[in-house]
Amino acid sequence: MRLFTPEAMREADRKAVELGYPSLLLMEWAGMKAARVYLELFGKVPALVLAGKGNNGGDGLVLARHLLLEGVRVRVYAAQGHTGDALLALQALLAHGVEARPLEEVSFQEGEVVVDALFGTGLKGPLTGFYAGLVERVNQAGLPVLALDLPSGLPFSPHVRATATVAFAALKTPHLLEREACGRLYLAEIGLPKALLEREDLPEVATPEALRPLLPKRPLTAHKGSVGRVGVLGGYRGEGLRYAGAPLLAALGAYRMGAGLVHLVAPEGTPLEPMEAVFHPVPAPTLPPVRVEALAVGMGGGPWGPLWAMRALEAGLPTVLDADALHLEVVSAYRHSGVKAVLTPHAGEAGRLLGRPPEEVSGDPLEAARALARETGLTVVLKGNPTVVAEGERLSVNPTGNPALATGGTGDVLSGAIAALLAAGLRPFDAARLGVFLHGLAGDLLAGEKGVGLLAREVAEALPQARKRLQEGRVPPTFFLR
Repeated sequence: MRLFTPEAMREADRKAVELGYPSLLLMEWAGMKAARVYLELFGKVPALVLAGKGNNGGDGLVLARHLLLEGVRVRVYAAQGHTGDALLALQALLAHGVEARPLEEVSFQEGEVVVDALFGTGLKGPLTGFYAGLVERVNQAGLPVLALDLPSGLPFSPHVRATATVAFAALKTPHLLEREACGRLYLAEIGLPKALLEREDLPEVATPEALRPLLPKRPLTAHKGSVGRVGVLGGYRGEGLRYAGAPLLAALGAYRMGAGLVHLVAPEGTPLEPMEAVFHPVPAPTLPPVRVEALAVGMGGGPWGPLWAMRALEAGLPTVLDADALHLEVVSAYRHSGVKAVLTPHAGEAGRLLGRPPEEVSGDPLEAARALARETGLTVVLKGNPTVVAEGERLSVNPTGNPALATGGTGDVLSGAIAALLAAGLRPFDAARLGVFLHGLAGDLLAGEKGVGLLAREVAEALPQARKRLQEGRVPPTFFLR
C-alpha cells in the first residue's frame, strides 16, 4: 500500500478521467461509501453537512442524499458557486426537496453529527478569515465530526479535529502524520483503477500483509546457534556515573524478538538482573571474541558511545547504531566501510546529524528520514509517531504504536529487536521495518490492556505475542477498509 501526497492523489484522479473513468462516478462512490461509514458509526443520528464548493463538497452532498434515502434527517449548509460534478451532486440533492442554506448561516444543534466536507486535499496554505472561524466553531461545538477525505485545514492550522475520517482511494500523508486530528481512520475504495494506486515512487505504508512473509522461519531442527546471535555493546562507567539499564533492555529486546543467544558487553560492575545473556564485563569499550551475526551498539554509552561504535566496526557485521553511537564521525566511518548499518535516531539525534533543528525534523519526518538515508548511505529508522524507515529513496511509514510507548528504554528495546532480525538474516531495510512494526504492535497490545504507564521491559516481554499475532493474521487494524 502506498502513501499518497495530496498532489499525487489529484494526479491519480486526473489520470483516471483521462483513461475514460467518469469523475462523477468517483464522487458518487466516495459519498456513498462515506454514508455507509456514517451509518455504521452513528446510526440514524441527524446529520449536519458542511459542504464546500469543490469536489470535497460534492462528496458531502452525495453523502447527504444517501443518508436521506436511509431515513436520516439531514441539514445542509453549502458554499456558493458549485460547478462541474459538485453542481450535479447539488442538483441531485435539491431534487429530493432538501434545502442547501449558505454556510454563513450555519447553526449547530445538540444531538447532531457534523459532516466536514469543506476542503479535501486541495489546500495550498492555512485557512484564514471566514473558513478559519468556521473550523474553530466546528471544534468548539462539541459534536461528533465525520471528515471526508481529510479534516478541513490539514495539514495546516487551524484544522478540524475529527472523530473519524473517511479517506478516499488511498491514505494520504496527513492521515499518518496528523493521526490525532483524523480520529478513527477508514479507507474507502471508490473505483480508481488499481494501476494508478501502485506507484513505487511513493512511500509505502507498512501492512501486516507485506510484513508477514518477512518473519524468520524456525524449523524443527533449530537451535540457539542457528536462529541468530546478537552482540550488545553499551553502557558507561566513569566520573561517578554508571549507565547500565539501556544495554540490558536492548539484550532483552533481542531475546524477545527471537535471538538464539545474546552476548552483552558492558562495563565491569554492571548490575545484572537474572538474564540469559552471556555477560562480558570490560574496563573500557572493546569487542571480545564472540560469535555473533549482528550487533547493537551505543545504548547508554555516554562518552563511550563513539568508542563502542568504532570497536564494533572492526567486526564488519550488520550493526544497529543507537543513542550515544549516533555521531557524525561514527556514521561517516560506517558509510565508507561498506558495513551494513541501521541508524535509529529520534528527532533530536537526526537533527544533529543533519544540522537541522529537531522541530524541523519532526515537522516533515518523511523528508528528514530520506535526507539522512541519502547523506549517510545507511538504513535510517527515524523514531516518532509515525516512525519512518528509509533506505536510499525507499520509505516505509509505520502505522503501529501509540503515546504509551513514550517512556524511557523503549528505544533500546527496539534496537535489540532490529539486531535480532539482522542476525536472523534479514536485510537492513526489512529488519528495520519489521522490527518497528512489531515493536509498535507490542505497545498497542499493552496500551489496550494497561493504558499509559508502560515499562520498556513490558514492551520487550510483549514482542513474542506481537510476532505471534502477525504470524497468525490477527493484527488489530490501524485503519478500516470499506
